[in-house]
Amino acid sequence: MRWLAFLFLTLLPVIAAAEEVVLGLSKDKVAITTSFDGSEILIFGAVKRESPIPEGSPLEVVITITGPSQPVTVRRKSKWFGIWVNTASVDVDRAPSFYAVATTAPLSDVLSETEDLRHKVTIDRAIRSVGAPDNIENAASFTDAVIRIRRNADLYQTLESGIALDQQTLFRTAIKLPANLTEGDYATRIFLTRDGQVVSSYETSIAVQKVGLERWLFALSREQPFWYGLLSLAIAIAAGWGASAAFRLLRN
Repeated sequence: MRWLAFLFLTLLPVIAAAEEVVLGLSKDKVAITTSFDGSEILIFGAVKRESPIPEGSPLEVVITITGPSQPVTVRRKSKWFGIWVNTASVDVDRAPSFYAVATTAPLSDVLSETEDLRHKVTIDRAIRSVGAPDNIENAASFTDAVIRIRRNADLYQTLESGIALDQQTLFRTAIKLPANLTEGDYATRIFLTRDGQVVSSYETSIAVQKVGLERWLFALSREQPFWYGLLSLAIAIAAGWGASAAFRLLRN
């Protein structure tokens, strides 16, 4: 029996690697400039096999792009004597600044709940909220509010059936990145699944960085806030003087 167990453990990596991802990206860097109004990432790839395509359930593909995560404070407003005031707040421990998940079919058909819990694929799983104060009612609604607000801003996207898969081998999808991106590394994950179970995965990253004048102003505001404030004041004075001079010329 021992040799059977040893043989199984020896062959396990080979079995697990029967289908692997070979990935390509249209770009692995996104430059944020003063005129940046969004971008589109084309993700394409192929499935590498050492044997013929397995019979039975079809292969499915799931792709996620995750922006830098950060804590978020969500506040609930209530009306008191005709005035809207903050009456409750919950701290969400970690929420991606951007998150997109694309699939070859409805998400419930390509990924089981267990695999979703393990790999944190859906938007709900990607957000981490440890808990809320005991006096907060319906704490889950605060997390739902984060998702709703960021969906409306195109920062959270669920693209079911958004991946084209040809002959269970070649896949491709395009994911739009909005203009209001956070700078940092965007983790890109690709999962191959059968019967809702992950059979292979691959991970890479896309660098999103400010460049040119945008980068210089950002660095100045963080590293030299005093000079940044003086520069902003000078620009405001110059703009005001220029507008006043132009108005006088038009009157004359």
